[in-house]
Amino acid sequence: MRPAYQKYDVNVRPSAIDGQGVFAAEPIAAHRKIGEIRGESLSVEDARIRATRHERIMIVEVSSRRAIDFSRSLDPMRYTNHSCVPNARLRIDHGRVEFYALSRNSPGEEITVNYGETHHEGKLACRCRAPGCIGRL
Repeated sequence: MRPAYQKYDVNVRPSAIDGQGVFAAEPIAAHRKIGEIRGESLSVEDARIRATRHERIMIVEVSSRRAIDFSRSLDPMRYTNHSCVPNARLRIDHGRVEFYALSRNSPGEEITVNYGETHHEGKLACRCRAPGCIGRL
């Protein structure tokens, strides 16, 4: 059974973009909340230090002072990959990291968001292969 904040069923499986991805398990209507991820709250300073110690990180800064680390989260949305042409968006709302569909998502379709600014500072190659891909994160 999924938690109440996970509004649609999704599956985690290998992604052609990178590692694991999250895929719609049922039709998801445009502009609807898909779900959210919850994790460990910590200071932005501690989060940035932690980010330098791991190759793969799952940290989102939710304010100028707080960040959330999803590394130990069991929420499937933590596997949401980046795309330069995403079908969902990430929204920070009162310290929560939520995902909303930009368009209708069909069962089996990978859910992606544009990560925007990252700690990679343009040094990590983008793997989304979308038309107009910016090439770097």
